[in-house]
Amino acid sequence: MTHSTESKPSEVKLTARQQQILELVQNAIERTGAPPTRAEIATELGFKSANAAEEHLQALARKGVIELVVGTSRGIRLPSSQLRALNRARQLTQEKQYLLPIPSLAQLCLPLVGRVAAGNPILAQEHIEQTYTVEASMFAQRPDFLLKVQGMSMRDAGIMDGDLLAVQKSAEARNGQIVVARLGDEVTVKRLQRTRIGIELLPENPDFQPIVISNRSGIEFSLEGIAVGLIRNRF
Repeated sequence: MTHSTESKPSEVKLTARQQQILELVQNAIERTGAPPTRAEIATELGFKSANAAEEHLQALARKGVIELVVGTSRGIRLPSSQLRALNRARQLTQEKQYLLPIPSLAQLCLPLVGRVAAGNPILAQEHIEQTYTVEASMFAQRPDFLLKVQGMSMRDAGIMDGDLLAVQKSAEARNGQIVVARLGDEVTVKRLQRTRIGIELLPENPDFQPIVISNRSGIEFSLEGIAVGLIRNRF
């Protein structure tokens, strides 16, 4: 169930606090690919509880500037009109920085990685199922490849089985970022959290357990990249 309209933020009057929360949601989606939780909003803005954040989110939903998905901790979405506006703003920024005389230069050809064989680089030719051509303006950061998501461990972050996750290759990531990690012979998508004893890879679905990696765990761990966008695969 969602609360959904196509109103633009400029067409409705927001309080200063509502505008602050809306910008926090937009920035989180641009930075990590996922919206913040109510608890994260409360912490960021100094609310005493997540309920205060929920009240503001409900008000924003009634004004049509966000959509709320019931039953998920990160169930906040931006209407398509807002996403188009954000993409257009990024595109205008890029156009100021780079001269693109040929329209095709604004498009990306991204390899789609399916199942990954043990011991081989993730972009090895045998892993690539096909190549997608997409608009560069879809992403706040330039991705290097698409990964076909397997399973529902990141469901509450809006990442579903069969979706195509846009990934920027990187051996480093910040706490809270959604990453593609290699664990021995497996590749997984999780949220990264560093702790005093090692690394935790956190699912976004209570049916799944965190993966704890420490010197004692004996798990071979490496980062393949960070998530910078998502393409919903309907086929």
